[in-house]
Amino acid sequence: MSTLTIDFAGELTRLEPGETFTIGRDGDLRLDDNPYLHRSFLVITFHDGLWWVHNSGSRLAAGLTDEAGLMRSTLSPGASLPVVFGRTSLTFAAGTTSYEVLLECAQESYRPVGGAAHDDGETTIAPTTFTESQLLVVLALAEPVLRRVGSGSSSVPSAVEAARRLGWAQTRFTRKLDNVCAKLSRAGVSGLHGGGAGSAANRRVRLVEYAVSSLLVTAADLPLLDATRTTAPGGVS
Repeated sequence: MSTLTIDFAGELTRLEPGETFTIGRDGDLRLDDNPYLHRSFLVITFHDGLWWVHNSGSRLAAGLTDEAGLMRSTLSPGASLPVVFGRTSLTFAAGTTSYEVLLECAQESYRPVGGAAHDDGETTIAPTTFTESQLLVVLALAEPVLRRVGSGSSSVPSAVEAARRLGWAQTRFTRKLDNVCAKLSRAGVSGLHGGGAGSAANRRVRLVEYAVSSLLVTAADLPLLDATRTTAPGGVS
């Protein structure tokens, strides 16, 4: 019942309690082609009735995310986190290379509770309603995170890239983004005030974090991105 299956690019390893698995340049999962990675970076062990991931490195952090992408924890150097979900995405980056390792635990300790699916048309968040085009703005920014569970803030596209994804003019996208952020700010969501280049990037990241965790947009909405490109430029308000 306590077996842990580790999946890296389709290569499966099954662990039983009492076994230890390491990830690094000299690990059981050997990533020796990346000089930016620690020789021994992550250590997976079983104790106290749970599987644990320990960060034995000194510089790099890792992230643990549930299968739905609703909950994410950062594993800092020297820290340990339990594997509590049935399926967990373990992600980390070294240099310019990002890695994803899937952990599947036969004994699930915790199951995140998802929100109710929203109906077609407008979505209500607190007292705030959004038009279809405003939701498309959020979806274009959140697309990389929704497609790849565990993706970090570096995957959130720029406003220019998101506008291009929708086939919109940059001014239109920026206006819709401002409207979305203003509505959520009035509803009590913090961190959505833009300004300089740095704060503008931060508000896009904060918007994506909120939208994904609150189920404002989900992976099931992604086909809307392609559908909108077949619509006339003025067809979505």
